[in-house]
Amino acid sequence: MVEKTLFFCKECGNDFPRWQGQCPSCNAWNSLTEEKIQKTSPANRPPLSAFSSPSQPTPIDKVSYNQEDRISSGIQEFDRVLGGGIVPGSVILIGGDPGIGKSTLMLQAANSVKEKVLYVSGEESLKQIRMRAERLKTLSKTLDVLSETNLLEIEKAIDAIKPKLIIIDSIQTMYLESVASAPGSVGQIRESAAYLMRIAKTTHIPIFIVGHVTKDGNIAGPKILEHVVDTVLYFEGDEQHQFRLLRGVKNRFGSISEVGIFEMKENGLETVANPSEVFLSERPEGQSGSAVAAAIEGTRPLLLEIQALTAHTSNPMPRRAVVGADYNRALMVAAVLEKRLNIKLSQMDLYINVAGGIKVVEPALDLPIAVALISCYKNKPIEPKVAIMGEVGLAGEVRAVSHIEARVKEAEKLGFKKVIIPQGNVKSIIKPKIEIVGVSKVADAFIY
Repeated sequence: MVEKTLFFCKECGNDFPRWQGQCPSCNAWNSLTEEKIQKTSPANRPPLSAFSSPSQPTPIDKVSYNQEDRISSGIQEFDRVLGGGIVPGSVILIGGDPGIGKSTLMLQAANSVKEKVLYVSGEESLKQIRMRAERLKTLSKTLDVLSETNLLEIEKAIDAIKPKLIIIDSIQTMYLESVASAPGSVGQIRESAAYLMRIAKTTHIPIFIVGHVTKDGNIAGPKILEHVVDTVLYFEGDEQHQFRLLRGVKNRFGSISEVGIFEMKENGLETVANPSEVFLSERPEGQSGSAVAAAIEGTRPLLLEIQALTAHTSNPMPRRAVVGADYNRALMVAAVLEKRLNIKLSQMDLYINVAGGIKVVEPALDLPIAVALISCYKNKPIEPKVAIMGEVGLAGEVRAVSHIEARVKEAEKLGFKKVIIPQGNVKSIIKPKIEIVGVSKVADAFIY
C-alpha cells in the first residue's frame, strides 16, 4: 500500500501535486486542501455493490420505463419539487442551514412512503432518532434505523433488508476504509458520494443524501458532489420564521422551476395549501409603505406583502437594508425614483422587507417596491385590495413580466378588486373578472 499527498480543490474537485493559492482549473482562491491518498491493490478495493452484476449494452427503445415507476414520498410539496415523485435508482442531495429541518423532512418522508426504508444516521444514536420520531409521530413499522458511518457496513445492511428507499444523514460523516483521509474531507466526500451512486444505480434503490452547507450557503465539500448526484435540492428559510422553501437547483428527472412551501410546527413540517393567504394574513390595513406584490416562485404564483420604510437621517452615508428581495434591484428602483420622479431618497434611510421570511428574486417585484417607497415617503396608504406587479427600467418605464395570467388569477382567487400591471401585459389577459389597470410609467402606478 503506497501513500502520497495530493491537494484537492473544494470547488471543482481537481487534484494537484503541490499547493497553490489559486486553482488552475476553476481559478478559485484558497480552495486547495491537503489530502493523504493510499493506493490500494485491486484485491483490497471494496466491491461496487453486493447486488452488482455485469452490464450489457441495450437498445434505448428496448429499455422499459413507466411514469408510474416513481415512488411517491407521501408529501405533495416534496413530490412537486422532485417532478412527480422519486425515481428508482436516483441519488438526491438535500442541503440547508443547520436546524432548518432537513432531517425532519427526511424522517417524515420515510414515514409517508409506506415501503421498507433504511434511515442511516452518522450524527445521532438510535435512541436520539427514536426521540425525534416520537415527537414527529413517525414511528412507522416499515422504517429501519441504523447508526453507522462505515459505508461497507451500510452496504451489508442494505443487502440484508433490501429497502425501497435509503436515507444517508449526512454525507459529511460517511467514510470508506480505502480512503486514508478523515470523514468530511474532500477526498472522503467525493469517494463516498461516488460509492453511494454506484449502489443506487446497480440496485435501483433511490438514495437521499443530506449535506451540510458552508457559511456562504453552498453545500460543503467539493463542487463535484453536486455534479455526481441526479438531483440537488436546497432547503431555505429563516429559523426565526416558520416558513421553509424547498427549491430544486438541479434535477435530471424533472423541472427545476418548482418550489415546495412548508410551515414548521411543533409536530414537524406541514405543507402550505394556500401560501398567498398565509403570507397576507397579518398585513396591516390603512398603513403607508405596504404593497401587495404578485410574484412567481417556480410555476406557482404567490401574493406577498412588500413593506418599505423611509426615515430621515443626518448620517453622511444613509443606511440601505433589504430583506427578502434582491438588494441591487431595490437600490436601482430607489435611484429611479430619485432621478425620474424627483423623490428625495438620498438623505433617507431605506428599509425594504418581504414579510413572512420568504426570499423572492424576480423583476416583477420592482414596481411593488417602488409604490411602497412612494407610499411611505408621502405617508399615503395604498388601497387594501390592489395587487401590483411589473419590472421597472432605468428610464422609469414599466416593462412586461411573464406568467401574467397566473398572477392575475391568484389575485382574483384571494378577493382582490384591482391589479396594476404593465401596459405591455394588458392584451394578454382574456376576459378578466377583476379590474385591470395598465401602466407604462412608475409615476402612473401610484395614482391608483
